[in-house]
Amino acid sequence: MDVPAELSVVHTADLGERRRRELRALLDAAFEGQATDEDLRHALGGLHVLALEGDRLVGHASLVQRHLLAGRRLVRAGYVEAVAVDAAHRRRGLGSALMGVVEDLAARAHEAAFLSASPDGARLYRSRGWRVWRGPSGVLTPEGVRATPDDDGGLHVHDPAGARDVTVPLLADWREGDVW
Repeated sequence: MDVPAELSVVHTADLGERRRRELRALLDAAFEGQATDEDLRHALGGLHVLALEGDRLVGHASLVQRHLLAGRRLVRAGYVEAVAVDAAHRRRGLGSALMGVVEDLAARAHEAAFLSASPDGARLYRSRGWRVWRGPSGVLTPEGVRATPDDDGGLHVHDPAGARDVTVPLLADWREGDVW
Protein backbone atom coordinates (compact mmCIF):
# COMPACT_ATOMS: atom_id res chain seq x y z
CA MET A 1 0.00 0.00 0.00
CA ASP A 2 1.36 3.39 -1.03
CA VAL A 3 -0.76 6.09 0.62
CA PRO A 4 0.71 9.24 -0.93
CA ALA A 5 -1.03 11.84 1.22
CA GLU A 6 -1.42 13.14 4.74
CA LEU A 7 -4.84 12.54 6.32
CA SER A 8 -6.59 15.00 8.60
CA VAL A 9 -10.06 15.31 10.10
CA VAL A 10 -11.97 18.60 10.16
CA HIS A 11 -15.54 19.57 10.94
CA THR A 12 -17.57 21.31 8.25
CA ALA A 13 -17.39 24.50 10.35
CA ASP A 14 -13.61 24.48 9.83
CA LEU A 15 -13.58 23.38 6.20
CA GLY A 16 -13.38 26.86 4.69
CA GLU A 17 -14.53 28.14 1.32
CA ARG A 18 -11.36 27.14 -0.53
CA ARG A 19 -11.62 23.50 0.59
CA ARG A 20 -15.33 23.46 -0.29
CA ARG A 21 -14.47 24.56 -3.83
CA GLU A 22 -11.72 21.93 -4.01
CA LEU A 23 -14.13 19.30 -2.72
CA ARG A 24 -16.71 20.20 -5.37
CA ALA A 25 -14.04 19.97 -8.09
CA LEU A 26 -12.84 16.60 -6.72
CA LEU A 27 -16.41 15.26 -6.69
CA ASP A 28 -17.06 16.52 -10.23
CA ALA A 29 -13.92 14.80 -11.49
CA ALA A 30 -14.46 11.56 -9.55
CA PHE A 31 -18.11 11.25 -10.58
CA GLU A 32 -17.55 12.46 -14.14
CA GLY A 33 -19.66 15.59 -13.81
CA GLN A 34 -22.60 13.76 -12.22
CA ALA A 35 -22.15 15.29 -8.74
CA THR A 36 -24.92 17.71 -7.81
CA ASP A 37 -25.22 20.64 -5.42
CA GLU A 38 -27.33 18.34 -3.21
CA ASP A 39 -24.52 15.75 -3.19
CA LEU A 40 -22.18 18.40 -1.80
CA ARG A 41 -24.78 19.58 0.74
CA HIS A 42 -25.28 15.98 1.91
CA ALA A 43 -21.57 15.80 2.73
CA LEU A 44 -21.70 18.88 4.97
CA GLY A 45 -22.58 19.15 8.65
CA GLY A 46 -20.27 16.50 10.01
CA LEU A 47 -16.67 15.40 9.85
CA HIS A 48 -14.47 15.40 6.76
CA VAL A 49 -11.47 13.17 6.30
CA LEU A 50 -9.15 15.05 3.97
CA ALA A 51 -6.22 13.56 2.08
CA LEU A 52 -3.74 16.29 1.26
CA GLU A 53 -0.66 16.13 -0.89
CA GLY A 54 1.12 19.26 0.13
CA ASP A 55 -1.75 21.71 0.27
CA ARG A 56 -3.75 20.03 -2.52
CA LEU A 57 -6.90 18.00 -1.79
CA VAL A 58 -6.48 14.55 -3.39
CA GLY A 59 -9.02 12.53 -1.42
CA HIS A 60 -12.08 13.00 0.76
CA ALA A 61 -14.76 11.19 2.74
CA SER A 62 -17.31 12.67 5.09
CA LEU A 63 -19.33 11.27 7.97
CA VAL A 64 -22.66 12.87 8.82
CA GLN A 65 -25.32 11.82 11.30
CA ARG A 66 -28.62 10.46 10.01
CA HIS A 67 -31.52 8.63 11.57
CA LEU A 68 -32.42 5.37 9.86
CA LEU A 69 -35.21 2.99 10.71
CA ALA A 70 -33.96 -0.61 10.53
CA GLY A 71 -37.00 -2.81 10.86
CA ARG A 72 -38.72 -1.33 13.92
CA ARG A 73 -35.57 0.14 15.47
CA LEU A 74 -34.36 3.74 15.09
CA VAL A 75 -30.60 3.82 14.46
CA ARG A 76 -28.38 6.82 15.07
CA ALA A 77 -26.21 6.23 12.06
CA GLY A 78 -22.95 7.62 10.81
CA TYR A 79 -23.64 8.05 7.10
CA VAL A 80 -20.67 8.16 4.73
CA GLU A 81 -20.83 10.71 1.92
CA ALA A 82 -18.64 12.10 -0.85
CA VAL A 83 -15.91 9.47 -0.94
CA ALA A 84 -13.61 10.50 -3.76
CA VAL A 85 -9.97 10.11 -4.72
CA ASP A 86 -8.13 12.08 -7.39
CA ALA A 87 -7.58 9.94 -10.50
CA ALA A 88 -3.78 10.16 -10.21
CA HIS A 89 -3.94 8.76 -6.67
CA ARG A 90 -6.28 5.81 -7.15
CA ARG A 91 -5.35 2.15 -6.59
CA ARG A 92 -2.65 3.14 -4.11
CA GLY A 93 -4.50 2.54 -0.84
CA LEU A 94 -5.79 6.06 -0.31
CA GLY A 95 -9.49 5.13 -0.47
CA SER A 96 -8.90 2.39 2.07
CA ALA A 97 -6.98 4.78 4.32
CA LEU A 98 -9.80 7.33 4.15
CA MET A 99 -12.35 4.64 5.00
CA GLY A 100 -10.25 3.40 7.92
CA VAL A 101 -10.46 6.83 9.54
CA VAL A 102 -14.20 7.12 8.77
CA GLU A 103 -14.88 3.66 10.21
CA ASP A 104 -13.00 4.54 13.40
CA LEU A 105 -14.91 7.82 13.78
CA ALA A 106 -18.24 6.08 13.17
CA ALA A 107 -17.47 3.33 15.68
CA ARG A 108 -16.74 5.93 18.36
CA ALA A 109 -19.75 8.17 17.71
CA HIS A 110 -22.57 6.15 16.12
CA GLU A 111 -24.44 2.88 16.49
CA ALA A 112 -23.40 1.78 12.99
CA ALA A 113 -22.13 3.25 9.74
CA PHE A 114 -24.05 3.15 6.47
CA LEU A 115 -23.43 4.22 2.89
CA SER A 116 -24.74 3.89 -0.62
CA ALA A 117 -22.16 2.52 -3.04
CA SER A 118 -21.64 2.45 -6.75
CA PRO A 119 -20.65 -0.96 -8.14
CA ASP A 120 -17.01 0.23 -8.35
CA GLY A 121 -17.01 1.56 -4.79
CA ALA A 122 -18.76 -1.52 -3.42
CA ARG A 123 -15.64 -3.65 -3.98
CA LEU A 124 -13.60 -1.40 -1.69
CA TYR A 125 -16.26 -1.37 1.02
CA ARG A 126 -16.85 -5.12 0.99
CA SER A 127 -13.10 -5.72 1.20
CA ARG A 128 -13.17 -3.68 4.42
CA GLY A 129 -15.97 -5.70 6.02
CA TRP A 130 -18.98 -3.65 4.95
CA ARG A 131 -22.06 -5.81 4.38
CA VAL A 132 -24.73 -5.34 1.73
CA TRP A 133 -28.11 -4.44 3.21
CA ARG A 134 -30.43 -7.12 1.79
CA GLY A 135 -33.78 -5.84 3.04
CA PRO A 136 -35.91 -3.44 1.02
CA SER A 137 -35.10 0.26 1.24
CA GLY A 138 -37.28 3.31 1.45
CA VAL A 139 -37.53 6.88 2.64
CA LEU A 140 -39.79 8.65 5.12
CA THR A 141 -41.13 11.50 2.94
CA PRO A 142 -43.46 14.30 4.05
CA GLU A 143 -46.22 12.31 2.29
CA GLY A 144 -45.33 9.01 3.97
CA VAL A 145 -43.09 6.04 3.22
CA ARG A 146 -41.83 5.70 -0.35
CA ALA A 147 -39.93 2.61 -1.52
CA THR A 148 -36.50 3.16 -3.14
CA PRO A 149 -36.01 -0.13 -5.02
CA ASP A 150 -33.30 1.34 -7.27
CA ASP A 151 -31.10 1.59 -4.17
CA ASP A 152 -31.62 -2.01 -3.05
CA GLY A 153 -28.34 -3.92 -3.24
CA GLY A 154 -26.27 -0.72 -3.10
CA LEU A 155 -26.72 0.07 0.57
CA HIS A 156 -24.03 -1.13 2.97
CA VAL A 157 -23.60 -1.29 6.73
CA HIS A 158 -20.42 -1.42 8.79
CA ASP A 159 -20.97 -3.14 12.10
CA PRO A 160 -17.80 -5.12 12.78
CA ALA A 161 -19.58 -7.55 15.13
CA GLY A 162 -22.00 -8.42 12.30
CA ALA A 163 -24.91 -8.37 14.74
CA ARG A 164 -27.27 -6.18 12.71
CA ASP A 165 -30.05 -7.98 10.80
CA VAL A 166 -29.50 -6.83 7.21
CA THR A 167 -32.71 -8.44 5.91
CA VAL A 168 -35.22 -6.08 7.55
CA PRO A 169 -36.55 -2.98 5.75
CA LEU A 170 -34.30 0.09 5.97
CA LEU A 171 -35.83 3.57 5.85
CA ALA A 172 -33.91 6.82 5.59
CA ASP A 173 -34.86 10.23 6.89
CA TRP A 174 -36.04 12.64 4.17
CA ARG A 175 -33.66 14.98 2.37
CA GLU A 176 -33.63 16.74 -0.99
CA GLY A 177 -31.83 15.13 -3.91
CA ASP A 178 -30.66 11.54 -3.69
CA VAL A 179 -32.18 10.23 -0.45
CA TRP A 180 -29.48 7.58 -0.07
